Amino acid sequence: MTVRRTLFRGAVTAALLFLPLLLAATLFFSALDQVPLVSRGETISQSSIAEAKRLLASNDPRHLQKGDERTAVIPAALIDAAINHLASRSLGARGAFFLADDTAEVRMTVRIPGVPGPRYLNLRTAFEAVAGEPRVVKASISSLPIPAGLAEWLIASAIRSAGFADDWKVARQAIRHLVFEPDQGNVEVRYTWQPGLLEQARRLAFTPQEIVRMEAAQRALARLLDTYANRANVPVSKVLTPLMACCGDPTPQEGRAALLVLATYLTGSNLAVVLPESAKWPRPRRVKLTLFGRHDSAQHFVVSAALAAWAGEPAANAVGLFKEIQDSRGGSGFSFADLAADRAGTRFGELVASGSPHLENALRRTLTDADLAPSLDGLPEPLAAADFEQRFGAGDNAAYRQVTTEIERRLAALPLYR
Repeated sequence: MTVRRTLFRGAVTAALLFLPLLLAATLFFSALDQVPLVSRGETISQSSIAEAKRLLASNDPRHLQKGDERTAVIPAALIDAAINHLASRSLGARGAFFLADDTAEVRMTVRIPGVPGPRYLNLRTAFEAVAGEPRVVKASISSLPIPAGLAEWLIASAIRSAGFADDWKVARQAIRHLVFEPDQGNVEVRYTWQPGLLEQARRLAFTPQEIVRMEAAQRALARLLDTYANRANVPVSKVLTPLMACCGDPTPQEGRAALLVLATYLTGSNLAVVLPESAKWPRPRRVKLTLFGRHDSAQHFVVSAALAAWAGEPAANAVGLFKEIQDSRGGSGFSFADLAADRAGTRFGELVASGSPHLENALRRTLTDADLAPSLDGLPEPLAAADFEQRFGAGDNAAYRQVTTEIERRLAALPLYR
């Protein structure tokens, strides 16, 4: 009898211990939907790139002094694109942003693998502006409502767990006024500039480990270019291969650092603007890096590779196409050759970000320009805006698709991108 009683008590205890887990699992699976709340691709529009550029230009921190007050009018469409991009890159999810009445709503859909049939976790959070801050007024996980107070606590806990509690506090203190404007499709933010905001942005952009890798990459680039004469023409492939392997076996993290350093060098940008400590790093000798003998093509390839490695392929594609459209309106003209270099760089950056074994094997030998990018021969350039519109419409007609299809065909023929 004693043995039976002991076994019975053990069974009851085990059931009580596993009951919360069972209830949690039941609630989780009951919250899964068969239809996604947000269904969209990762594409970033040209208008989003243009709006981001305009917003950064009108709120350039280099022109702000401590205590300066500014009002940023942010298009809801830009916030929508940013949320979807971040959700895609960090969670493999899809996100969206909407304005309605005096509230803003963030939606997110995460596909759950390993369960029968397509199942999605759909999240919705509605905010209203209260005393200059966004406050949760309603939240739900699929059909399950979440109390606003609990949602606020979960968001705050997530911020603390990610190590951004201090950064969030500084940002909140800087915001003086917040208004959702659904009629205009904007979010208006009035803020007081504090130098700590720029330092905060730097910490969010680069971890201490990434800064160490970037310094190693810049030192390696300086050593590599010291072997060439000033202003010498140097194929970018002769620098890229050893730079990617400058610090042992190439990893995605080291590759990203190398590409960012090389892109900064090629564009003539001052890395110290975003990383003041880099002012003490060696300054690489100035040479003319080229791709198929063209300096502009080398710039397009490397900048697109860095963008793809750091921000993802949709962002790299959008920025590359945006630049060509801008060039057609008064710059050097729209160039399909530059677009081909952009696409090749984007593919290279994606290989770096994914830690491709195929790329790792390719880097064990010296790559040539022809290994990195397709032939640029015969691709139309340069085209002024009027010429481009006459031949290719708004970039959506059969003639445009014929050229871009040819670029993709040439890319697909390269062993590196198969």
